[in-house]
Amino acid sequence: MTKRTFDVVVWGATGFTGRLVAEYMVRTYGIGGDITWAVAGRSASKLESLRKNIAGSDADGIPQIVADSQDETSLRNLVAATRVVCSTVGPYAMYGSLLVQFCAEQGTHYCDLAGEIHWMCDMMERHGAAAEASGARIVHSCGFDCIPSDLGTYFVQSQMQERHGVYATRVKGRVVNFAGGLSGGTFASMVSMMEEAKVNPGVLDLMADPYALNPPNLPRGDDGEDQTGARYDQDFHQWTAPFMMAGVNTRVVRRSHAQLGFPWGRHFVYDEAMLTGDGPGGFLRAMLSSAGAGLMAVVSAVSPVRRLLARVAPSPGEGPSLETIEKGFFEVDFLASHPEDLDCNLLVRVTGDRDPGYGATAKMIAECAVCLATDELESPSGFLTPAVAMGSQLVDRLVSKAGMTFSIR
Repeated sequence: MTKRTFDVVVWGATGFTGRLVAEYMVRTYGIGGDITWAVAGRSASKLESLRKNIAGSDADGIPQIVADSQDETSLRNLVAATRVVCSTVGPYAMYGSLLVQFCAEQGTHYCDLAGEIHWMCDMMERHGAAAEASGARIVHSCGFDCIPSDLGTYFVQSQMQERHGVYATRVKGRVVNFAGGLSGGTFASMVSMMEEAKVNPGVLDLMADPYALNPPNLPRGDDGEDQTGARYDQDFHQWTAPFMMAGVNTRVVRRSHAQLGFPWGRHFVYDEAMLTGDGPGGFLRAMLSSAGAGLMAVVSAVSPVRRLLARVAPSPGEGPSLETIEKGFFEVDFLASHPEDLDCNLLVRVTGDRDPGYGATAKMIAECAVCLATDELESPSGFLTPAVAMGSQLVDRLVSKAGMTFSIR
């Protein structure tokens, strides 16, 4: 990569999540330190206000770049100025396509928080060859959606190999507990996908495909549809309900397996669900959660209902309170099944110490950006998952700097 002015540019820094990322960069990497970074957005006045709010008298030490997601010249200049673009501007299908194209063409690494499967597939198809040729690593889904799942599976499989000399034939991801809030950006992304599905019915088929994100023309495994109702999990001795992010998380994990060359076996299976407890209480919670998820899927597919929800949901740029962010947390377990000996099964817990969708996500994507910019990575170029692009180096960063844990139980 040619010499760039910055290691990292936080794109969309004046938005809700972008601000959290910028605040984390100030706290963790400082201003004018070894990591050179800048904030970017389309409003100079908002960027100036942000810098003053997060850095006070040192505000001028944070460079700012004014650009617009629909202005090719400004975006090309932004991409050329940095080693990594850290994008928090969604919905990505509306605002992210040109940026990904220019990063792929100019050899600039890129990470985002996208969970829009149809858009991710489109970007891979359109710009995969350019990214491979230029040396760019393009990494989607670098927040709670899908870092814990992708790296949790990668970590437990690494431990299985290290301890027992084999890989697990199946890994179960089970959300134990979490607390946090909803931002307008998340809701806007959901609405964007449903609106796209309205004009392109193939989007729904793509979202339902368990191997939607796998590279084309590679073998498919034994994974089936995502869980839709209440189920009892004998391994955890608890009832389970569908997890709202499983539709993206599972597909990213499967893409990681494919990109790694299928080391866990051609019949490896990964699935996700949310634990709700044992007994009648656990069953009732599983049933209520499943019904709520099903109802949301149905009503969000109806245009008048989406418009009504948009009136009461947070607007893009809004999010949970500081108190909610600081009190938030998440705990996710990953059970790896030994292919021959049940006594050799491994259970890993991944935790985070902030609201998963925003406080923890901001730290995750910031560390992804710094990792891409400064670490000596052995991964190839192209459209990669977090596990394939950064692997154990990202795990180490998240543990040492971002308040996450990866522990064997």
